[in-house]
Amino acid sequence: MARKDGAMKRRHSLSVFLCLSCLCCAGYGQASFPDKKVTTGNATAGVAESLLIGRGDLLHVTIFREPDLEQKVRVKDSGEVDLDLVGTLHIAGLTPGDAATAIAQLYEREHYLNRPQVSVLVEEYSTQSVSVMGQVNKSGTVTLTTPRGLIDVLSLSGGLTEIADRHITIQRHSKNESITVFLPNDAAASLHANVMVYPGDTVLVPKAGLIYVLGDVARPGGYVMQDDAKLTVLQAVAMASGANRTAKEDATRLIRKVNGSYQELIVSLHAMERGTMPDMPLEADDVLYVPFSVARNMVIGASGIVSSASSAVIYAAR
Repeated sequence: MARKDGAMKRRHSLSVFLCLSCLCCAGYGQASFPDKKVTTGNATAGVAESLLIGRGDLLHVTIFREPDLEQKVRVKDSGEVDLDLVGTLHIAGLTPGDAATAIAQLYEREHYLNRPQVSVLVEEYSTQSVSVMGQVNKSGTVTLTTPRGLIDVLSLSGGLTEIADRHITIQRHSKNESITVFLPNDAAASLHANVMVYPGDTVLVPKAGLIYVLGDVARPGGYVMQDDAKLTVLQAVAMASGANRTAKEDATRLIRKVNGSYQELIVSLHAMERGTMPDMPLEADDVLYVPFSVARNMVIGASGIVSSASSAVIYAAR
């Protein structure tokens, strides 16, 4: 009986040993295949990287545990690079991660290395400038040698003007696409909205929409529709520091250009304040005219009011 129990224990120990051996072998197999890790890393990098390798770029190629094969190569006009021992390889149009995979495969295919771990870094871009156009204080080109955040690029261009729209368009150099980024006034929110700008990109900052509050108000002028560009009649009048005591608020005129002609609507500020009339949203280039109580001022036509708006002082929200 004792011998039987001993045999059973030995079989149990052997089974445990075999299971542990299989697990160790599986772990060792994963550790000994660096190409699997490289593939996973490249897949992640391919999603994150927007800038593709271009002709004229200077690349720094390193291979793990192969210091003699570390090299800096320039991408030729043909899109190829000359690599030590293995010759030329076309990599223009690839991300750095994909280029690293292609170089590793070439060294393995030519039987120089077995499953090499390759890293590719773009040290210098052939197109090292970003064009910043529109409502910035210093429009033109900004020199970049590495990708920078949108806020940094705008700072290098002197920052946004007071009438800049916060919906900024970035035209990608490496891809036939553009993205629009909303950069709010709030500093903390702007940092969350910050995106990368790459050498060769073009940044377009449009002019924000303006509305005009004219007539018998404390501060007549044009006002920038900033942030989400939503502004109502009462908000616009408040931005103009309110109507004066002599104003005829119940006869306020809202003038809007529709299909090339001006349309006019009479609104009551008092009714909006009391809630008996809904506060109306405004559109870019709308003109609110709060008339004086003097009757002769009511004869001013819409075209005359719009003409006076062109010389109005422009105020930006702080």
